[in-house]
Amino acid sequence: MRARMRSRLRALARRRRPGGDRGFGSVEFAVLAVVVLMLIFTAIQVGLYYHARKVTQSAARQGVEAGRAFGAGPGDGVAQAQDFLARYGNSVRGASVSSSGSTAQEIRITVRGSVATLVPSLELDVVQYADAPTERWTNP
Repeated sequence: MRARMRSRLRALARRRRPGGDRGFGSVEFAVLAVVVLMLIFTAIQVGLYYHARKVTQSAARQGVEAGRAFGAGPGDGVAQAQDFLARYGNSVRGASVSSSGSTAQEIRITVRGSVATLVPSLELDVVQYADAPTERWTNP
């Protein structure tokens, strides 16, 4: 009787051995690799977005500094911002510069564009502006 019990227990132990999850490590690695790649691409995309924001903000500031000088106008500011984008704005696609909102006392340069993306259907737009008072001579 003891021999039968032992043989039954051995058979039961053989059935319960963890041999049924062979190759599961490969599946876990494949799932984990997808998650890690998504996190890496998200971090790269966030970096591209913030870089494009900084480039458009710098272009707007350059334009304002050029347009607010004594004797200059909003057209000079737009030209300077476009020149800045031509040199450093390869991360901003379809950039446009305008001086709408400028007055005789204040200049405002707005730069619009879209961010280069890793996902083909994703569209991220960037709009940055800078404004400052224009320099003018006044009599005391």
